[in-house]
Parts: sequence; structure tokens; C-alpha cells
Amino acid sequence: MQMKIETIKKLCCPFDKADLELKVVTQDIRGNITEGILLCPQCRRVYPIVSGIPIMSPDEYREFRLEQPLLNEWTKTNVSDTFRLPEMEGAAKTDDMAAGE
Repeated sequence: MQMKIETIKKLCCPFDKADLELKVVTQDIRGNITEGILLCPQCRRVYPIVSGIPIMSPDEYREFRLEQPLLNEWTKTNVSDTFRLPEMEGAAKTDDMAAGE
């Protein structure tokens, strides 16, 4: 299963309803997303896209130990156990992610 780019435009952060930024990790030949990260610039939560499915459950229903390796690898930083990017490097990392680095 893959996630279409058009679908991203319809998603928002379930906590503060802000628009999400996308970092594509892998996609198929049609441009559908198979792996990636959705980032909320307001609350700094990160949501992985695994096998084309965005993981956007409430924090209490997510399993950090299962998501942490992917999130840390894909964001190139340590994601906190509250599913947020660190504040100190936030602006630089957000800009890097938006640029696809």
C-alpha cells in the first residue's frame, strides 16, 4: 500500500490541526509514498509513514520503542519519547527536512 501525495494535502495534525510537512524517504515509480515522515511545525510531533500508512494515533496508543529507530534514522536526530523533535535544533532540522536532506 502506498500513500498518494494528494492525500498529504488533506491531513492535519490531530492535536492542533496544523498543516503537516512531508519528508519522503522512499516512493514507488508512480510517486506514491511508501516511507516518510509527517512533521507538525506547531507542536513538533512527528508521524512516520510505514508501508504507505501514516501512524497518527494519540501518543498514549503509540509504541515509542517500535517507532524510535525509524524516526531517529529518518530525521537524523533523536526524537523524544513524546514523539517530538528537540526544540534546540528545531528550526534547522525542519528546514533540512523540508529541503529533503
